[in-house]
Amino acid sequence: MRRSLLLLSAGLTVLSTGLASAQNNTPRNLILFIPDGLRALKVTPQTAPAMAEVRDKGVNFKNSHSLFPTFTMANGSAMSTGHYLGDTGVFSNTIWTNYTSVPAGDTVVPFIENDAVLGDIDEHFKGDYLNEETILKMARDKGYSTAALGKHGPTYQFDHTDKPEKPGLHSVVFDDATGGKNGVALSDEVKAALTKAGLPLATPPRGDNSKAGDAKTPGTTVANVAQQAYFADVATKVLLPMFKARNKPFVLVFWSRDPDGSQHNTGDSLNQIMPGINGPTSMAGIKNADDNLAQLRKALDELGLAATTNIMVQADHGFSTISKESKTSPSAKVSYDDTPKDFLPMGFLALDLAKALDLPLFDPNDKNAKIEGNKHPKAGNGVLGKDPEKPDLVVATNGGSDLVYLPNKDKKLAARTIKALLEQDYVSGLFVEDSLGRFPGTLPLSSVNLRGKAATPTPSIVVNFRSYASDCGEAPTNCSVQVADTVLRQGQGMHGSFSRGDTMNFMAAIGPDFKAGYVDELPVSNADVGMTAAQLLGLRASQNGGLVGRVMSEALPNGIVPKAYAGTQKSKPSEGGLITVLNFQRVGSQRYFDAAGFPGRTLGLEVDHLGMGTGKQKTAGK
Repeated sequence: MRRSLLLLSAGLTVLSTGLASAQNNTPRNLILFIPDGLRALKVTPQTAPAMAEVRDKGVNFKNSHSLFPTFTMANGSAMSTGHYLGDTGVFSNTIWTNYTSVPAGDTVVPFIENDAVLGDIDEHFKGDYLNEETILKMARDKGYSTAALGKHGPTYQFDHTDKPEKPGLHSVVFDDATGGKNGVALSDEVKAALTKAGLPLATPPRGDNSKAGDAKTPGTTVANVAQQAYFADVATKVLLPMFKARNKPFVLVFWSRDPDGSQHNTGDSLNQIMPGINGPTSMAGIKNADDNLAQLRKALDELGLAATTNIMVQADHGFSTISKESKTSPSAKVSYDDTPKDFLPMGFLALDLAKALDLPLFDPNDKNAKIEGNKHPKAGNGVLGKDPEKPDLVVATNGGSDLVYLPNKDKKLAARTIKALLEQDYVSGLFVEDSLGRFPGTLPLSSVNLRGKAATPTPSIVVNFRSYASDCGEAPTNCSVQVADTVLRQGQGMHGSFSRGDTMNFMAAIGPDFKAGYVDELPVSNADVGMTAAQLLGLRASQNGGLVGRVMSEALPNGIVPKAYAGTQKSKPSEGGLITVLNFQRVGSQRYFDAAGFPGRTLGLEVDHLGMGTGKQKTAGK
């Protein structure tokens, strides 16, 4: 399968090579604009005029797909390399690394949205934890001017190797850490340009936008305006003029934390499903990201760069409102100081598995302190077993899905774990590492491209959580609700599940190498973004893994338009009759994953009168 995917992508690449770039000998520039967590159908001329204009006048990728697990770092790795997660090893935002990461707080389950943590993981995985070259590094090596600005973690991931402490040799990087001891160093040229433009040398904090609140205190009611205004000013007043003066092509990545940050921390819906992430704070976050894009496009016009610059706009994932409700969870029946009565606590999966498997639970984010009584893990993560230094099972908590690792590859423990998971009403679909065998009610990791050439440890079980649509009065994907293992509260926002609300991300493109006014009905993914960007820039990577995206040739002038097909994969029924169903589309041998889980527990999976998944799928926008 991996070889066929590679051959398919290579074939499409060869067929469309040069169709765009050969039309004009002038080297093209590329801007990748990532509005983190933007739901496709929330973009209208009223809510986000700049992004709506790119979509309507350029290419509208209406059948878009985030990769599962639908998390930021995971999908950032796909965009930056063109590879699926089975190759990049970035299975979620929190992973098990099988060593203690000091920068992450002396834990074996680091949260990797952090430059210092990424550098540390690089060191432990032969200098490149992704195990694949990024487009920004390849472009830099080929002589392009390169820069990445925005959210801490995914921004740096676009060019995370080659001694970033030596400015001038590395891509220009501006993120939350810029100006601090862990920030990527800025060159004297960039510092001088910042000073001349009247901009500070350090990124301003998020302010009130960073306030998540708690069970009794609402979170933020403001977007991340000041910090992102700084990034937009740096891009338009410093970097773009600098790149133009160099008189050579450039690649610029702009990772907008909004609307993601404002949707996560929203204070509009404390402990209530409605309005959830459809309140005014989330809408302000969408507008903020849109304003940043508008400022970039205006600068391109004023600098005379618009005619030679391609712009690709793609969100890393969709978004959902958080539910903390369960009727089956033992942990929801315990009283916690920081959790409303009958709600799921932070770390409910680790707590429930420890009880079901009768294994001691320790907190890897608290010096392996034992979790007993009415306590829960500080960050939700858990190591289970008699010896926390040599655990039998590790839970990496993430949000709309969690990762379970079995360090000893114990098949009997895997079977017991799966049995326990199938008994919980908050679970909707399980994916199991192929080498552990096949288990009724589950599908293998390889079915969703999570088994490849990853350098980091591959999860043993990926647990998808229940999702559904609320009565928010909009399209179902805009009303998505999901159970989430997170410190955030019911009514705030999260992602990570196999809901179509999370897999349906906003994607559009405009520029000299894209068709104008074109609606692309074919399935596309964030891995395709990486492959298409590489083609537009004339980059060729040496690939370790074969789980690659395709060039979106149908969106390029004179590019081929392949055919797409729909399909369904189903597991054997569990003892209780549960079936993990995967709805997908394909182009050639390449799959695009719409939604997966137990029919009736995942938004996007239809249920027939027998309670089985029908296999029918609704393409975005149809």
